Amino acid sequence: MMNRMLLKSLFVVLVMSVGSALAQTPLSCLVEPMRIVNVGSSNDGVLAEVLVERGDIVKAGQVLARLTTGVEKAAVELARARAEFGRRKVERNEELFRKHLISANDRDEMVTEQRIAEAQLLRDEEQLKLRTIASPLTGVVVERFLSPGEQVRQEKERVVRIAQLDPLRVEVIAPVEMLNAVRVGSSAEVRIDPAGGVHRATVTVVDRVVDAASGTFGIRLSLPNSNGRLSAGLKCAVRFLK
Repeated sequence: MMNRMLLKSLFVVLVMSVGSALAQTPLSCLVEPMRIVNVGSSNDGVLAEVLVERGDIVKAGQVLARLTTGVEKAAVELARARAEFGRRKVERNEELFRKHLISANDRDEMVTEQRIAEAQLLRDEEQLKLRTIASPLTGVVVERFLSPGEQVRQEKERVVRIAQLDPLRVEVIAPVEMLNAVRVGSSAEVRIDPAGGVHRATVTVVDRVVDAASGTFGIRLSLPNSNGRLSAGLKCAVRFLK
């Protein structure tokens, strides 16, 4: 019994030693964008302008395109006129109410009409904002699909595609022997070819499901790229640090 336990312990130590040794061996990897997003419109309409081209760097919240807004602008102006009229009407009759020349019911009706008009103005202003398409993230435009004058349909048409390049994502396929040698939060050195240099990255995902056919599992790392010098789509080699 003791011999079996000893052999089992030696086997575990041997497996961990092999895994640690393999972890020091460079593995092939691929540098990819952290995210790729197809940006469209939440409303149907016709594109009035597209403000970006392929290769442009965009910031989160930056306006990418606008739909035609003639009807929506008119609705906002009408709602604003009604709201302003309601405010003036309430102000003019406030003195009459204090002098008991109009009833509380009449005053309440005017105040309610004013609030409804202001709510309608807010609704129409939000509808107008939806005619503007903004970037959900900071990244680079990798493709532009539509041009001014083309029809945009809600949740069907893509206007542009944006890739987030800071941080970058490094994907690694590792042998199953390394399964317990690499953990989330571990550091690694990533050498990017050609002539991309060596950079420090952090493990963010270690797959817990092994591909039985190949005897491998996936590892994902996060690679900072705040200066934008590194490009996605390049091959690399990764070496995990102790």
